[in-house]
Order: sequence, then C-alpha cells, then structure tokens
Amino acid sequence: MAAQKRGLGRGLGALIPAAPGPGVPGSREPGDAARAGSAALAPGQHQVDGAYFDEIAIGAITPNPRQPRQHFDEDALEELASSIREVGLLQPIVVRKLMPGRYELVMGERRWRACQRAGLEHVPAIVRGTPDNELLREALMENLHREQLNPLDEAAAYQQLLDDFSATHDELARKVGRSRPHISNTIRLLQLPPPVQRRVAAGVLSAGHARALLTLHDPEEQDRLAHRIVAEGLSVRALEEIVALGQHQAKPRRTPARQSVAPALSELADRLSDALETRVKVEVGKQKGKIVVEFASLEDLQRIVTTMSAEWAQGLTA
Repeated sequence: MAAQKRGLGRGLGALIPAAPGPGVPGSREPGDAARAGSAALAPGQHQVDGAYFDEIAIGAITPNPRQPRQHFDEDALEELASSIREVGLLQPIVVRKLMPGRYELVMGERRWRACQRAGLEHVPAIVRGTPDNELLREALMENLHREQLNPLDEAAAYQQLLDDFSATHDELARKVGRSRPHISNTIRLLQLPPPVQRRVAAGVLSAGHARALLTLHDPEEQDRLAHRIVAEGLSVRALEEIVALGQHQAKPRRTPARQSVAPALSELADRLSDALETRVKVEVGKQKGKIVVEFASLEDLQRIVTTMSAEWAQGLTA
C-alpha cells in the first residue's frame, strides 16, 4: 500500500515546536510538549508558550460547537479536497486539547472537512494550550521572520495568519519585516495549479518563475510552460520575455540533430521529464548511451529517487 500523502511544506508547523517522542498522535501530554519544544527550537526561533505542532487522527477531532459558519459550499469543499489529494494540506488546522486523545477545532473547520473528503487519516495541527489568540499570533509572526521556508510554505503561512488570526497584509508586513507587495505576491503563489506548486516546493522552479507564471490565467498554460522551464532550463528573464511576447503557446524548439538522429529519444526524454518533474537528457553515442537527470537540491534528489523506486529509496536511507 502506498504511503499516505502528506502536505508539501511545513507552513506554520515549522514555526512552533513539534510534539515529542514516539507514540500515537493525540496521546501526548502538554508538559512533554513543552519540554521537547525547547529542544526542538532552531537557532533564533522563539518558543510559542502552550502550543506545539502534531499530526492528529482526524477522527479524534470534534468541530467547534460555537462555529459561526454553518454553511460550507460543497463545490468549494470538493475543490479543496481534490487539491489536498494532489499535494497534501499546506496549512495546519488549530485545535485545543479536551482530554487525552480528544481535541476540539479552534480554526480551520473547512480544511478539516476537506481532509475527511480527501481520505486523510491524520491531519497536521497546531495544538494550542493557551486561550490567548493574540499571544499565539504574535509568536508565530515573530518565528515566521526567523524561519527559512520555501516560497510555497511561506505563502501558506501568510495566508493562514490572514485567515485564522484576522491579520492584515500591513500588519504581517510590519511583523515579519517584509514589504506589503512581497506579502501579497507571495500569497498569490497559492493560486498556481498543484503540479506547478509541487515544482516550486521542490525547488525546481524559483519564486521568480512562479510569479511570472501567475501572469497567465490558464492553469493548463501555466503547467505547460512550467514543464518547458524545467526541460529547457529557462531563466526567469527568458520566461518573462516569452510571456511578454506571447510565445508561451509555442512548442519547445527541437534541434534538427536530435530529430534527425533519434527522434524517439526526444520523446523518451520528455516522458521522463514529465514523470520525474525535472530536466532529463537521453544521449546515445557510437557504442553506449547515458541518461542525465538534473536535481535542484538533496531533497529534490531524494524526491526523484523515491519517484523512481520507493523500495530503492528506503534502502538508500536505511
């Protein structure tokens, strides 16, 4: 059975301590969380008093009976569930502990409902032990300024602070030392289609590439051009010129040499590039050939190896 798909990034989960030790999610005691939290902090990261990050069994969570929203749009829920199936949940919900193994939703009921539809067994959550919303919000904002997140994680964290804690773009900009346009432009990355989001999270596409793709309004065109960026190694400037000149619908150029010598190799390289979501070259010499697979980072390499063979990847990390 395939492993359950998790969220792509860390989002707010990276900004607070994780729940400690082995064991079943939902069975940890607040005192243990506080002790492990101090050890889990990254240099310069602030302790968030009374809160920790965990993955909780979805059936152990009870909706908030005081939830003012009673109607949830079915189409929007199904759309979110589809996205969660594709890339996982980027933004953790916020819960409070009622008793050992039981939690009540504080924020994120729409996400919780969508996770149920998506078939997730566990959901990433911030377990809040303090009733002070302002304290948790302030601590998360300060840690967001210090923690190095990938662009998609950063966008998810910004959006969650806006949605769950009623923060404004201006307030976020002041707290994390970023400009208001940076906040707005980063949040817009969440509008990209899931395949493009995966490439951004893996580091295959930069935030500059992603922002340039957002100038297109067709998700299929965004995905097609994202594939071209990876296959051809396009720079951000080259991408901006392609979009500005309206050339994004043109098919990638193929050199006559590749087409005349071995046209099947081009098709094979494209199929491998699609499957591995990175640039792949297939070359044949007089007596032997080679396959060259590009990767952006060690994490991206691990992703590619896992895509090739999950069993092989486990053997390498064992």
